[in-house]
Amino acid sequence: MKLLQIDTIAAQAEQTFDVAQEPMNLWTMASYGGWIMIVLAVLLALAVYLFIERLVVIKNAKKEDKSFMDRIKDYIHDGKIESALNLCHQTNTPAARMVEKGITRIGRPMSDVQVAVENVGNLEVAKLEKNLVIVATIAAIAPMLGFLGTVIGMVQTFYNMAGSASGVIELSALSEGMYQAMVTTIGGLIVGILVLFAYNYLVSRIDAVVRLLEGRTMEFMDLLNEPA
Repeated sequence: MKLLQIDTIAAQAEQTFDVAQEPMNLWTMASYGGWIMIVLAVLLALAVYLFIERLVVIKNAKKEDKSFMDRIKDYIHDGKIESALNLCHQTNTPAARMVEKGITRIGRPMSDVQVAVENVGNLEVAKLEKNLVIVATIAAIAPMLGFLGTVIGMVQTFYNMAGSASGVIELSALSEGMYQAMVTTIGGLIVGILVLFAYNYLVSRIDAVVRLLEGRTMEFMDLLNEPA
C-alpha cells in the first residue's frame, strides 16, 4: 500500500514537472492570481491615465513666453494697465494669472498686492496637485492587495491539504493556491513600485513649477518697487 502511494506521488510529481516545463506567458501567470489581479490591472490603468493627464497639465503650466515679464514691465511703466491685463489673459498660464491678479491690485499697499498674488499661486498649485492623492493611494494599496492575495492563496492551499480524504496530498491541488500566493505578491509589488515612481516624478515636476511661480512673484514685486 505504501509503495502504491509512493508511486502515485512520484507520478504526480513527474506530471507537475512536465507541466512546469511548458512556457508560461504573462497572461497565464496573471490568470492564476484570480480577481485580485483584475483589481490590480484596473488600478494600474487608472494610475496610467492620471499620470498622463497630470503630466499634460503640468507641462502646459510650465510653458512660458521668455519676453512675457519684459512686456509686462514696459506696459506698466508706460501706464498701459489694460494692455498688461490683456497680455496676461492671452498668455493664460499660472504665472500669468498671478501677475494679472497683482496688476489688478496696483495702487494698494504692497503687502496687499503680494498676498493677492500668493493666494492665486496657492490655488494654481492646488490645481496642479489635483488627483495626486489618488496616485499615492494606488501606490500604497497595490502591495497590500498583493499580500492579501498571498494570504488567500495560502488559506486555499491549507484548505485543500486539510480536505484530502485519502490522506494523499495531490500536488495539483496545492499548486493553484501557491500560484495565487506568489503571482498576486509579484503583481502588487510591480504595480506599487511603478506607481510610486510615477507619483514622485509628478511631485518633482510640480516642485519645478512652484519654483517658477515663486520666481515670477519676486520679479513682479520687484517690478512694482522700481522707480518709474
